[in-house]
Amino acid sequence: MAKKIRFKYKFSEDYNPVYVNGVYGGVGTSGELIANFYLERTPIQKEEIRDILPDNTLGEVLQDEQHEASLQIIRFVPAGIVMNLDVAKSVYSWLGEHIKNAEAQKEAQYGL
Repeated sequence: MAKKIRFKYKFSEDYNPVYVNGVYGGVGTSGELIANFYLERTPIQKEEIRDILPDNTLGEVLQDEQHEASLQIIRFVPAGIVMNLDVAKSVYSWLGEHIKNAEAQKEAQYGL
């Protein structure tokens, strides 16, 4: 009979999955792989000034923040990971397997 092992998962109290749409990183000085996950978006202004109309609704914007550049992109980095090469290979394999499954599911569902 094969031996068995049970893995129990303990989540930290502040565990909070976050949406990301990009990653930046590379190989660190110790040979570990570093991945900083980010959410890329346009900036949200901190304030604006509007008139209050006689019917107590908001009027047009009178003044808002002006940005120095004509286009700015914010990359909010909520999390990063550092892993050794063996773990990175394992994550790579795991991602590849799940990407194939997701593509097959998408094709079955939508015929794409």
